[in-house]
Amino acid sequence: MSKIPDEEIIPLILERSTTNQGFRLLVAQYQEQLYWQIRKMVFVHDDADDVLQNVFIKIFKGVKNFKGESKLSTWMFRIAYNESITFLKRKEKSLQLSSQELQDHLMEQLEADVYFTSDEIELALKKALSQLPNRQREVFNLRYYDDLKFKEIAAILDLSEGAVKSTYHIAAKKVEQYVKVN
Repeated sequence: MSKIPDEEIIPLILERSTTNQGFRLLVAQYQEQLYWQIRKMVFVHDDADDVLQNVFIKIFKGVKNFKGESKLSTWMFRIAYNESITFLKRKEKSLQLSSQELQDHLMEQLEADVYFTSDEIELALKKALSQLPNRQREVFNLRYYDDLKFKEIAAILDLSEGAVKSTYHIAAKKVEQYVKVN
């Protein structure tokens, strides 16, 4: 699915007869990015899914108040960040842990999973990356390991930002598929 400009999605959401269609487009376009932003903060897949659901509820309820002073994605990522922080604070309180103790607890949960040790994940990721064409591997590495913005990657590789985004998402899907199968 090609990216639909935010300027086209927002009116669809705001128009009563096309609200559901517009919101489905928004979710399809941003679900994966928002999930991984959240996942980096809360670590655990199930927790990230819960936070993501809350984020989309807030977006749905608040999009009519979006003023366009920033990009829609920036606004949504801010909501995801705030929801992640709120989730972590609630978890700290419910488990009666300090912030650092909670981070240690979450890491222990990940490390306790016998199927996903960091060494196994890294090995699987390296194997998956070795299967990618050079361009996809470059874009993935710059985004994933170096945490560069798509605009920065585009400048480095002399590509359009859209081409970088597309290449990254294709690579990410291939890596995900490889890891699932292997």
